[in-house]
Amino acid sequence: MEWTQETPPSAKDIAASFRADIANGAYSPGARLPGAQGLAKRLGVALMTVQNAYRQLAEDGLVEGRPGSGTYVLDVKRGKPTAQSSAASIRDLQDQMKHVTSLLSDLRDRVDRLEGDRPDRADENK
Repeated sequence: MEWTQETPPSAKDIAASFRADIANGAYSPGARLPGAQGLAKRLGVALMTVQNAYRQLAEDGLVEGRPGSGTYVLDVKRGKPTAQSSAASIRDLQDQMKHVTSLLSDLRDRVDRLEGDRPDRADENK
């Protein structure tokens, strides 16, 4: 995680970083994530920010919180996707969404240019 005190990470940023780490195998099934208080202090964010990031990961099915123990990457279970494959799938979906968003933006720009060139539009602007 590479953030500065001037631009501390959001919960979304922290969760995305852990998703990538889980997908890349930096945290294997059963591995404990850093303690929320220590991580918050190290990153210069509120404890709630880290807790929200961990909650996002839990909602994604990647980790589980164990009261009094910590937050752990979910264990591999037969017939169920691993945390790594789930994280990789989420990352792939995010990449695809970025690509589609870019294509839609390009298409919107082209339509705007075409509509601006239409003769009936030129008359409306007078």
